[in-house]
Amino acid sequence: MDTETRISHLIATEIGARPEQVAAVIGLLDDGSTVPFVARYRKEATGGLDDTQLRTLSDRLTYLRELEARRAAIGESIRAQDKMTDDLARAIAGATTKAELEDIYLPFKPKRRTKAMIARENGLEPLLDAILADREADPEVLAAPHVGGPLADVKEALTGARDILSERLSENAALLGDLRAFMQQEAILTSRVVPGQEQAGAKFSDYFDHREAWAKVASHRALAMLRASKEGVVTVDIAPDPDTGAARAEAIVMRHIGISGQGAGDTWLRAAAGWTWRVKLATTMMMDLFGDLRARAHEDAITVFARNLKDLLLAAPAGPRPTLGLDPGIRTGVKAAVVDATGKVVATETLYPFQPKNDVNGAKSAILRLIAQHGVELVAIGNGTASRETERLVGETLKALPKGRKAPAKVIVSEAGASVYSASELAAREFPDLDVSLRGAVSIARRLQDPLAELVKIEPRSIGVGQYQHDVDQHRLGRSLEAVVEDAVNAVGVDLNTASAPLLSHVSGLGPGLAEAIVAHRDANGAFRSRKQLLDVARLGPRAFEQCAGFLRVREGDEPLDASAVHPEAYGVARRIVAACGRDLRDIMGDATALRRMRAEDFVDGEFGLPTVRDILSELEKPGRDPRPDFRTAQFADGVDDIKDLKPGMMLEGTVTNVAAFGAFVDIGVHQDGLVHVSQLADRFVKDAHEVVKAGDVVRVRVTEVDVPRNRIGLSMRKERETPPRDTRGDRGAAPKGKANGGVAKPKPARREETGAFGAALRDAMKRS
Repeated sequence: MDTETRISHLIATEIGARPEQVAAVIGLLDDGSTVPFVARYRKEATGGLDDTQLRTLSDRLTYLRELEARRAAIGESIRAQDKMTDDLARAIAGATTKAELEDIYLPFKPKRRTKAMIARENGLEPLLDAILADREADPEVLAAPHVGGPLADVKEALTGARDILSERLSENAALLGDLRAFMQQEAILTSRVVPGQEQAGAKFSDYFDHREAWAKVASHRALAMLRASKEGVVTVDIAPDPDTGAARAEAIVMRHIGISGQGAGDTWLRAAAGWTWRVKLATTMMMDLFGDLRARAHEDAITVFARNLKDLLLAAPAGPRPTLGLDPGIRTGVKAAVVDATGKVVATETLYPFQPKNDVNGAKSAILRLIAQHGVELVAIGNGTASRETERLVGETLKALPKGRKAPAKVIVSEAGASVYSASELAAREFPDLDVSLRGAVSIARRLQDPLAELVKIEPRSIGVGQYQHDVDQHRLGRSLEAVVEDAVNAVGVDLNTASAPLLSHVSGLGPGLAEAIVAHRDANGAFRSRKQLLDVARLGPRAFEQCAGFLRVREGDEPLDASAVHPEAYGVARRIVAACGRDLRDIMGDATALRRMRAEDFVDGEFGLPTVRDILSELEKPGRDPRPDFRTAQFADGVDDIKDLKPGMMLEGTVTNVAAFGAFVDIGVHQDGLVHVSQLADRFVKDAHEVVKAGDVVRVRVTEVDVPRNRIGLSMRKERETPPRDTRGDRGAAPKGKANGGVAKPKPARREETGAFGAALRDAMKRS
């Protein structure tokens, strides 16, 4: 079986597909196709693999090809040393991970001069072999003939033999594998505060004296401890249980040497094995497990960030309606910007309703004037400083509208990343004559109209929906988030005649260069009348057209199908369907009754199979349909503007701003998000918070705890009668084990950093890194 076939079979097993499906996808990806294009328009080839499976396939393909390249390099290096054997070749060929390969390669890896090398040069390898061969012989007697020259005495000779044995054990792939498996099951992670750092590292206080099984460390706790260690607040260690684990680890080392008797040789080997564990292998295992823990935590954190970003990007758009964006501020004023239904800026102003000017009447008059002049239907208010005060001002202002005039809806909008965008080069190019402070108001207004179109302008890591995002592998994070943005943009589709260059750059087959070229062509020649005109854009050839055309929409153009997700290559099939209906194309699009009488099987041909025909029928029923949910916003409670206004038991409405491993953060309009711990998300056991909520959801919550000095709010989405009393001593997050108290499941106590009291590590997480 060749390498590519082996990779296809392995990935197929992992994602639950057939090898031929995987091979087809690999061929398409290697040929330059994107994941969104393959997922949407090549279902016959892939057998209907979805975008999640395809993303996993793409990631695994990259890893496995890197693994094969490393396998070849290691084999070549060992052959160059003339040390390759049949057994070694089989071991290299059978390694399934990079870690296994590196273990095998250790003995052959070029290294600096070691004590074991010096001992070999001094002729001590035969001494070690003699001790291993005759366990009854006294090692000191065996060592005596080697004394002389550079070796002063028997002790020095035996130390050299031990160094050689230690190096052999440290490079024994089988032993390293056994020890790694043992440590993964039995290792304990401990963290202790560095004396004198108690005050400076108070936010990490939960980890000043912390101990738990390595295998059970949650990603957010691992990242908190790793950050605390990096900042010099705590020391972190990974080791087996000191009472029993160390002896068991040493026993594994002894088993690989084959120590079973009580002879003098066995006694010496037993001591050498123990020394090797304590001095070398324990450190090696600790570093390996640290690496595994970091990788595991990074992967979990990246997954959380990616899921939250996807939910945020696919949040419900308010739609093309004239919108007034308000970026609240106190001393610097409230920045106001009106955008029309297409997102074009038509007015800007700065209002000063708060101290020191307190020009409330002037601010109200300005808002009423902007609403009247531009037909404002929505008022988007950023959720930063003075957000609730500004919302209250808008509410009072809207009451002054003339009778019969429908008041615009006021909506609190997350302004995460707005300041980053305002100061960016992109914003400077888009609004060269607009003050930086006013650009934020424009962004707030536009992200209410269409969150996806505006958020793609902001570097994803600046949006703030991750946990410890600055601590994780930035290259891996960037790749993951870019994939999320690409999938979201292509799932929704893009209006070719209104999309910005940043939005177009995420369309399948395009990039920043082609996106800029499309906008330049549009500016020079006017709106596109058809998808075909894309081929007139400089540097946009047939291959790029194939990849992007289906995701671009031309509304009110020359070709009705250009407004749908039907790919131009399949227009012939669509027209055959329309002809079978006996109606005009424009009449039939959207007529579900007529289209449902058509049998997809009747339109299958040699080029387009059943999946594509079904997609075309579905698209004709609802051309250009938007997969995002209907627009809805949270209604914050009047009079609840500050954390001091909160009381336990209050029922409030809020918007989920972030979902982490330990629960969900909810904006309830008091300038500080509250936390719904995972144990408080539902009246059942919840393992993953994403099972219940996602970023952007509007939820009803009950206040369970208010900690004003530490600026923390505990919330619950459980029914009040089933909410257990707060217990800061243990973990509520575990699955209920039994029934008590009238049949209500009694959960285990919650870990300190995850309870209603949160713990210091959670405070750090609430900053969203």
